[in-house]
Amino acid sequence: MLSASASLLNVKVVILDSGDHAPAKQIVAPTAPHLTHVDGSFADAPKIQELAKKVDVLTMEIEHVNVDTLLQIEKDSSLSKLEIHPSPSTVQVIQDKYRQKEHLSSNKLPVSEFLAVENTEESVKAATEKLGLPLMLKSRTLAYDGRGNYAIREVSQIPDAIAQLGGRPLYAEKWVPFTKEIAVMVVRTTSGEVASYPVVETVHKDNICHLVFAPLRSRDPTLSDRARSVAENAVKTFTGAGVFGVEMFLMDNDQIYINEIAPRPHNSGHYTIEACETSQYENHLRAILSLPLGSTALKVPSTVMLNLIGHSSSMSEIEKTRDVALTIPGTSVHLYGKAECRKGRKMGHITLVAESDTQLRERLRPILLSLPNSTEEEVEKYAALPAVPGSGYSDPNPLVGIIMGSDSDLPVMLAAARILDQFTIPYELTIVSAHRTPDRMIEYAKSAATRGLRVVIAVIGVPVKGSTLDGVDSLHSIVQMPRGIPVATVAINNSTNAGLLAVRILSAGIPRLIGAMEQYMKKQENEVLGKVGTLQEVGWEKYQVKRS
Repeated sequence: MLSASASLLNVKVVILDSGDHAPAKQIVAPTAPHLTHVDGSFADAPKIQELAKKVDVLTMEIEHVNVDTLLQIEKDSSLSKLEIHPSPSTVQVIQDKYRQKEHLSSNKLPVSEFLAVENTEESVKAATEKLGLPLMLKSRTLAYDGRGNYAIREVSQIPDAIAQLGGRPLYAEKWVPFTKEIAVMVVRTTSGEVASYPVVETVHKDNICHLVFAPLRSRDPTLSDRARSVAENAVKTFTGAGVFGVEMFLMDNDQIYINEIAPRPHNSGHYTIEACETSQYENHLRAILSLPLGSTALKVPSTVMLNLIGHSSSMSEIEKTRDVALTIPGTSVHLYGKAECRKGRKMGHITLVAESDTQLRERLRPILLSLPNSTEEEVEKYAALPAVPGSGYSDPNPLVGIIMGSDSDLPVMLAAARILDQFTIPYELTIVSAHRTPDRMIEYAKSAATRGLRVVIAVIGVPVKGSTLDGVDSLHSIVQMPRGIPVATVAINNSTNAGLLAVRILSAGIPRLIGAMEQYMKKQENEVLGKVGTLQEVGWEKYQVKRS
């Protein structure tokens, strides 16, 4: 994926990887003898040095490299013009997770409690007494996708934990009871400038990244800015340029902890290829080549990335899911061309884009169902069907909120719901009383946008005729809103028009609604013309007016 982006910028790439048919080498054909790829391991010192002599800038897509060799190359006077990004010192800190935590903690960044432990039962038991149970015992090095982690829930599990972690250096982390895992991709330039991508929710399955949803939906309007700030501040503490994946835990009280940082393009940023104005791969290249950074903004309202993980030695399961995905609009399939499929190996990914969260979940559902290990619980949680129009139930991913001050407003506001049903627009309908539930009103208003709502239809915009007054009092109140508080209003007791106005507002970002609105208006025109014909045929004395 990095090579594909490089080819669009006429950037020549030389790759160090094992085998002549490694995935990246399939994308880039050497155009000159000095640009031939290097066959070897990224831990092989002579091979790394061979690569370094071929290039002007050396970068990596995995942190488990031979960092000692990189440090030697950095000091080699014959390679003084070579740039290495991210810097070897950054990679050295990050590839040791305990040192990484020490670094983040010393820079006053939010991490859970942790401590070094010896590879003995006594040392680990002492850690459980200090940090409590459950506790995460982790390998300091060569750990990824959950490998090298062991959750100790009882002291009796300590011998098994030590045995499973294979005698590697260890450390312990206090258990973090998070509600969600979130992530932010951050790009850092050679001059130290940073920019971040939208906050995403990551869903892990069997300790491997399974789904990535963007943007993050939350009832906390401050969460996105806070998470991006934490991620950017963390990356600022390191040196060297490139893209960094900052994985974080979100607590029930909306507190954020950094889990770990990857100094490279990351699974949680694959969605950027189709969904953002500049992909993480192009921005990685821009950063390490001292080119201007591209915009990190989303260019679609809703997106999800699904990792394609091997289920066996056969590619047939992957191909089945691929074939399902190819029938679904807004889908992009990326297969990596790996020579061998293995259980638990990342073989590719699928990105979906959509006009709304509801449409996204509809599109995702058949793809999830095609996976051999999908469960009904998983499908319902991440790809629930939308509410049936006219069912009387709110959609789980609404675009429009219809709110009433009291259930007595329901007969009036129901007309707006009927309009949204006609246009198949997902909505929620609920009671939010400014007088009886002021806290709920404030929370609803503040969280509307970050939950995905784009329009709110409220009594403040639909003057409702009261039991003693005719509704003009409400109308006068609405049209006297002060400057800076724009409220669109409609006729008294006429939420039909409010629903239609919501459709027109949404059509600015959902083109299909423009045609749907034209059809609706054409239907109204035909109804009027039909009445004209009937009036001419029977005369006005016999004409019967239908009351709606």
